[in-house]
Amino acid sequence: MIPGPGPEGAGRPSWADLGFFRDADQEGLTAWERLHARLGAATAPWQPEPGHIFRALTLTPRHQVRVVVLGQDPYHTPGRAQGLAFSFPKGEAPRDSLKNILTELGSDLGALKMDGDLSAWAKQGVLLLNTALTVPLGEAFGHKTWGWAGLVSQILAATATDGPRAFLLWGAPAQKLCAKLPREGHLFHASAHPSPLSAYRGFFGSRPFSAVNDWLAAQGQSAIDWAA
Repeated sequence: MIPGPGPEGAGRPSWADLGFFRDADQEGLTAWERLHARLGAATAPWQPEPGHIFRALTLTPRHQVRVVVLGQDPYHTPGRAQGLAFSFPKGEAPRDSLKNILTELGSDLGALKMDGDLSAWAKQGVLLLNTALTVPLGEAFGHKTWGWAGLVSQILAATATDGPRAFLLWGAPAQKLCAKLPREGHLFHASAHPSPLSAYRGFFGSRPFSAVNDWLAAQGQSAIDWAA
């Protein structure tokens, strides 16, 4: 289940190199082994399905990251969590925060994306990372204190040191998590969260998608096809 180096990734930094997966404690267990055991012993059902826990890391190998989008925890509505922040199941019409994200996309770039499946973004180097990777059904933030924070902090530190990256920080929690990352060479684009409760406080009109593509162009990189 641990995400490896990905296609053509041999010899390059991998998510599997992070201490969360490699460093053992005094009892010989890694942080992931402890968390995996806790998930296995949980009596309340949780999601996403085990094979999708690290889907964001699998679809976006470490050396291919170009953009980081931080969500909070997976959708707790049964069947909706896909292992990618904000993404809906393929063919399901977007609602709530994702609907607002795609509304802003249309306003920003004139791009029309009707499907809520964001896997095409992930395959282009957009790391769709939640700050907890699992959630009990019907209980938002139920696994927030289970140990995912250690992994997320390591991922953010790795992306900030591997090379120039664009960070889309939607809402105060995401901005706080990235507050201590080095700024030089990176793009940090901060705004209100796209939630229906806060989108009108500065997310709408923030133009994050054009900001990222303009920055990528300045780096000599191809644009993200946000309509994909």
